[in-house]
Amino acid sequence: MDKINLKIDGIDIAVAKGTTLLQAAKALQIDIPTLCFMQGVHEPGSCRICVVEVEGWRGLHPACVTKVEEGIVVKTSSKLVRETRQELLELILANHNRECLSCARNQKCELQKLSEDFGISSVYYEKKVAREAMDLSGPIVRDSSKCVLCGRCVSMCSTIQQVNAIEIAERGAHTAVTTPFEENLAERNCINCGQCIKICPVGALQERDDTDKVWSALEDPNLHVVVQTAPAVRVALGEEFGLPIGTNVRGKMVTALKRLGFAKVFDTTFSADLTIMEEGTELIQRIQYGGKLPMITSCSPGWVKFCEHNYTDFLDNLSSCKSPQQMFGAVAKSYYPQKEDLDPKKVFVVSVMPCTAKKFEADREELAVKGLKDVDAVITTRELAKMIKQARINFKELEDSEYDQLLGTSTGAGVIFANTGGVMEAALRTVADVLTGQDLQEIEYQAVRGLEGIKEATVNINGMDVKVAIAHGTGNAAKLLDKIRNHEADYHFIEVMGCPGGCINGGGQPILMDKAKTPEVNRLRAASIYELDKTAVKRKSHDNPEITKIYEEYLGEPASHRSHELLHTHYVARQK
Repeated sequence: MDKINLKIDGIDIAVAKGTTLLQAAKALQIDIPTLCFMQGVHEPGSCRICVVEVEGWRGLHPACVTKVEEGIVVKTSSKLVRETRQELLELILANHNRECLSCARNQKCELQKLSEDFGISSVYYEKKVAREAMDLSGPIVRDSSKCVLCGRCVSMCSTIQQVNAIEIAERGAHTAVTTPFEENLAERNCINCGQCIKICPVGALQERDDTDKVWSALEDPNLHVVVQTAPAVRVALGEEFGLPIGTNVRGKMVTALKRLGFAKVFDTTFSADLTIMEEGTELIQRIQYGGKLPMITSCSPGWVKFCEHNYTDFLDNLSSCKSPQQMFGAVAKSYYPQKEDLDPKKVFVVSVMPCTAKKFEADREELAVKGLKDVDAVITTRELAKMIKQARINFKELEDSEYDQLLGTSTGAGVIFANTGGVMEAALRTVADVLTGQDLQEIEYQAVRGLEGIKEATVNINGMDVKVAIAHGTGNAAKLLDKIRNHEADYHFIEVMGCPGGCINGGGQPILMDKAKTPEVNRLRAASIYELDKTAVKRKSHDNPEITKIYEEYLGEPASHRSHELLHTHYVARQK
């Protein structure tokens, strides 16, 4: 491969043809600031914060889109470059809501960090913030007064997720990120995945804050408030308190929740095991009795809504099982109050989730039993961290505690739901044992692990080849379903997670200042999840003693009448 020779800030370097100046500088550990650029997602060169000076060239050039040329001499921090970047930042700030102290992204804002780095203490230009009012219609809150028009969210929504709920409209001074026909997000085909929040450099996009709702419930003497925590939360929450990425803080998290005042602290991995019992049974029945195939998982509410909008011909392929969050809520308001002699109407269920779409899911009309919502309030990992900080709890110094019993015991199979491929692997562990009638010891299905966007495998179970596929991110799910539509692929079982990377990278997880590190963060969180599985006492859902107990005492058997009444649901075809 031909190499291009150039000099950056006095340092010689040879790089491949087609390399950008930004990439070449990064190879030399030279930091060129960016605001709109996001490798592989959004590469427009529109904000111009990354401008550099090239000797002999007219004007300044955006490093993110300018390709290297033989013999050029580049300056990344000359007086002209520094002054121009500062001027550009001041122009952006002039049209930005600068109420930083009350912003949810205070100290985690890329614009704020750049302003600090460039020593901007005042803005020369007159402030002109006059954009549409905040969109508070759904789980994703849009505040256009803070939007810097970088376009990252639009690219994430359209290119990566293929949802197309938002767009860039108008031109010049009237340019805005908005929805088609300027409708509220709740009226569009937004799947509430929250990936736009994760990629936004400022506070223009946030989840709906439900912490006040939870505080009010905790302080209501007439309510019995219980909480469930998703598996992905335990390997991310610590980041909000300065702990290394991927640190398992399960014990500290349980202690913190008990100090916040929850009557019981339970584990969503219990209901993940319950999901496997129902979903595994459903898969076996579909295969044996000619049911609709491929069966597709229904644990991810973002994916389910994406399917309801865009692939209505696959709604019958979705498993009828509720997600682990909703299954937990259903048994927490039926089986649990029966065992504890409580009034189900006074049991208030709170979920701590890595996912913003879970807020939408909890509000779905279909997810209620006898007029009682399965789940009353959902907060994200970020919101839980906020509550812990509000309560002035020194999280890093907390002792470890265990989950409460009855709905708190789980297996390694339930834990790996956090990772892409985890639901598939957990299901295969149980299905294989059921079909062979054996307690198989080879239970790590490496073929379904990994962070590739789409994975395919054939697993031989008791002489039968079971063809499976895994996709994470709805854009990848669309590619997979299009292959099936075009008769280019054939499977028995498909797992889909709405967010790229799965739940470990959910829209409610901690915000990364350096978003280029997202793949490495996902890898570390996933490794921590697999370690929890590896060290678990029980690693198969059907070996969970509390699962055995709930079927013996209450549900009867998987796919029973009571199970269908409590743990299964249906889906709705929505306007595309």
